[in-house]
Amino acid sequence: LTVESGFDWSRLAMSGNSFSLFAEKKLIDLRIPTGKPGVEGAKVLEAQAKDLAPDTLYLITLPKLDRTALNSKWFSALAAAGEVIEARTIERHQLPAWINARLQSQKQRLGAEAMDFLVDRVEGNLLAAHQEIQKLALLYPEGEIAFADLQSAISNVARYDVFQLGAALLEGDAARFSRMLDGLRAEGEAPHLVLWALAEELRTLYRIGKGRSEKIPLAQLFKEYRVWGEKQKLIEQSLPRMTAGKLRKALAHAARIDELNKGIGEGEVWDELLDLALPLMH
Repeated sequence: LTVESGFDWSRLAMSGNSFSLFAEKKLIDLRIPTGKPGVEGAKVLEAQAKDLAPDTLYLITLPKLDRTALNSKWFSALAAAGEVIEARTIERHQLPAWINARLQSQKQRLGAEAMDFLVDRVEGNLLAAHQEIQKLALLYPEGEIAFADLQSAISNVARYDVFQLGAALLEGDAARFSRMLDGLRAEGEAPHLVLWALAEELRTLYRIGKGRSEKIPLAQLFKEYRVWGEKQKLIEQSLPRMTAGKLRKALAHAARIDELNKGIGEGEVWDELLDLALPLMH
């Protein structure tokens, strides 16, 4: 049962009182995406918590709750009747420890630079992080995994990776960039994700170029903007042709493409993405 607008709370009581035709026990999966059951729902949850059927297990899924909800009567009633399991979001600064714990279980480890690289690639997607860690156990022996080996393993995740477009852009390889863009389009990739990835690349280039003009050491800029490994060389090689004027023009073009993605203006988004990148590769 999913609590949405107009949800009939009597369904919960009916589900709890109904008999199962196929098993002695029953599971009721109740999901409250907003974390707010409302006045009626709060009363139903309180009542249900005090009168639980012995053959029924209730699984109630909620988002992160504020202090008011945590102190509410309905939540207190549920907590008293059952178990509360909190699955907190793993924030970026917590990811290295989370990854390390899993690597240690397979007797592997990463150096600082390799760990930063992996965190950048899996941030916000623990399922992908888990799969990448398992893949490392299959590909490499116990001990420390070299940064080059990690890069090789992670870069082979997908045939067409939207985040590899930035490397093609930095290399100035217009033919490869065009092929990748066509491939992403054919695979049904969302153009707004492609735009976001390219815009992030452009903003990083602009900030590094600006910092370099202010005589800030390149190594310091790379660390500040989290640029690692081979990408450092690519950026260093591309900076001479990535002038501030070109990058400002490209960012303005990106803003226009964003409007096209939202249905404002006329034009083909994929063609515009190519037109955005081509001047930067010459």
